[in-house]
Amino acid sequence: MKNICILVSGTGTTLQAVIDAIAGGKLDARISEVIADRECMAADRARKAGVKTVVVRRGRNFQSDLMKEMENSCADFFLLAGFLSILDAGIIERFRNRIINTHPSLLPCFGGKGFYGMRVHEAVIESGAKFSGCTVHFVTEEIDGGPIILQRVLQVDDVDTPETLENKIHAIEHSAVLQALNIIISGNYRIVGKRVIVA
Repeated sequence: MKNICILVSGTGTTLQAVIDAIAGGKLDARISEVIADRECMAADRARKAGVKTVVVRRGRNFQSDLMKEMENSCADFFLLAGFLSILDAGIIERFRNRIINTHPSLLPCFGGKGFYGMRVHEAVIESGAKFSGCTVHFVTEEIDGGPIILQRVLQVDDVDTPETLENKIHAIEHSAVLQALNIIISGNYRIVGKRVIVA
């Protein structure tokens, strides 16, 4: 059974989806640890579920403290679930192709520096794009530029606002994350450039 360490900063709905999937037998893994960069609802959810939870607060030694805690987690893979801190190059190199993240657009469109949260959906609406969705990808030094594990696509309706589009995408993100985790846990994939090819 693979160990997953989940990094959080917010409400923890994605974390809860993983907890529920494991409890329901839909994900053959265990959460070895939850790391938060602040006290938050996600940390409370983890504690309530009996998961080891550590808060690594931002400060002068944040990146080195975070790397140490990630190493201590004994995780096979790491999931950024609403984690708001940027990982430095040393952490990314140390855990190369073991950290995954979700992004609320169809990368490489509407990704990179400055594209996060509602800004993504505002940009999609303003562009006139007819489709959007979410992307689950490996984390690299290039923001939102890592190999893509999978994407989910939905239609942008003419009546959509950034808020309604955010809600629509949020509704499909959890199942996308769980599917991506199952792919990674299975080991039946290979990375070719920016593509993750599933066997």
